[in-house]
Formats: sequence, C-alpha cells, structure tokens
Amino acid sequence: MNVIETHELTLQFGDFTAVNGVSLALQEGEIFGLLGPNGAGKTTMIKMLTTLLPPSGGGAIVAGYDIVSQSAQVRRSTGYVPQLLSADGNMTGYENLLIFAKIFDLPTNVREERIQRLLEMMGLQDAASRMVKTYSGGMIRKLEIAQSVIHRPRVLFLDEPTVGLDPIARASVWEHIKRLRDEFNTTILLTTHYMDEADGLCQRIAIMHQGQLAAIGSPQELKASVNGGAADLNAVFSHFAGAALEATPGSYLETSRTRINARRVG
Repeated sequence: MNVIETHELTLQFGDFTAVNGVSLALQEGEIFGLLGPNGAGKTTMIKMLTTLLPPSGGGAIVAGYDIVSQSAQVRRSTGYVPQLLSADGNMTGYENLLIFAKIFDLPTNVREERIQRLLEMMGLQDAASRMVKTYSGGMIRKLEIAQSVIHRPRVLFLDEPTVGLDPIARASVWEHIKRLRDEFNTTILLTTHYMDEADGLCQRIAIMHQGQLAAIGSPQELKASVNGGAADLNAVFSHFAGAALEATPGSYLETSRTRINARRVG
C-alpha cells in the first residue's frame, strides 16, 4: 500500500524550478532516503509534502489526503522534524512534549501516558525535567523526533536527522528511527548527506539532482548499477549528483548554529 504518491510534483520560484516533475511512491512502513547535493530540491520536496509550500504543478497524496485540497488532514497525519531547531531550549524536555501534545489536541487522559512512553522510548526519562539547552545534540534530536510523533502520525519526515551529531549519537538516533518504524509501522522519508546512514537505514533511495530524480532503487540496486557493480554508495552519489557532505557534533548552541548553516546552503 502506498502512503505517499507524487505525480509530476513541481515548484517554481520565479524563473527558477526547485522541483521539476517528480513522481514517486512510498510504501507503508518504508524508510525512504532522499539524497542529493545542496540545492537539489530535497527540503523543498518535503515542504510541499508537509503542506508548508504549495506546488506550482502536479500533485501529491500523503496518508490518503491531497496536499492542497486536504492540507489540514495531511498535517494531522504527518510528523516533521526540520533542519532548524524545533525544541525550545528554555523549556524542559517534558514541557516541550506537553506543548506538542496540546497542539495536536491529545485528550488530557492520553497526554501523560504518551509523553512518558516517548521519554522512555527515546531514553530521555532521566533528562525530562532538565532545560533542553543543557542537552547534547543527540538528546535534542531524539526529543524533536518524540515531539513529531506524539500524535502517532502515519508518515514522518526527517530533514537531516543527524546533522551536527557525533557517530555515537548518530547511531542512537538510527536505532530510534528503526524502532518507530517497527513499533508503529510509520513510513519515514528522510534526507541525509551521510551515505552510511542511507545505506544502513533505507529500504530504497532516490537521488535528486537539479530538482529531478536522477536515480531510484534499493541501496544494493544502486550500487550494482555503477562501476560494474563494484561501487559503494559514495561512488553512486558522486556518479549521479556529486560529493557527499559532512557535519560536525556540538552542544545546543553549536547544534543550532550547525543547523542554521545547513539550512542556508541546503
């Protein structure tokens, strides 16, 4: 069953075409990677699919709803973790989750159970009463993912979910992304510049270049299509779109700066 379907999805800004006629389908419970160099159109794609930007042409169905005519239903059926910080550093982890529970109109008798369940699931129960500005980058990202799934969405969009994290924190976030898929059958679309992340997490990958899909398939299929089947995913990415980028670890302030910089060039 397809949970996301796009048909010739297009977005233009004046004379510039950011996304150019993209058609793809994501299956229920799939972890799907959207790769590409900065400026390829990945974040713009996600913003259309989450109803933050209206398309210039084509269309898309997300969780059974049209992104234009049924935008409210799309928003209630999806979660979105953007590149920029979405957690408030001057509130505790618990308070951040409570705010999101209220935003999504969770019944009062459901909120506490859902918050405690997510704190435990993300390994944040011992830090729940601490100000988020004292969290590490990995803890912040896990809190943001918890915020985005508190209403149990069918689809979760993750834009650079491990940007600014060290390898240990990245591995922890990967573990929790897989757990979300396994426990709730959540369909996950993520963007990343880390090829090992895409290779290890994603059932399928699409590579975007200049607003179009340059390649799509499983990691194994894509690697088999380059250099006589001897390529790794870095070589596949370079073949279709260019070189991968790296990110650096940091605290709350450094994480904020890293994501702001990533957003400016992404």
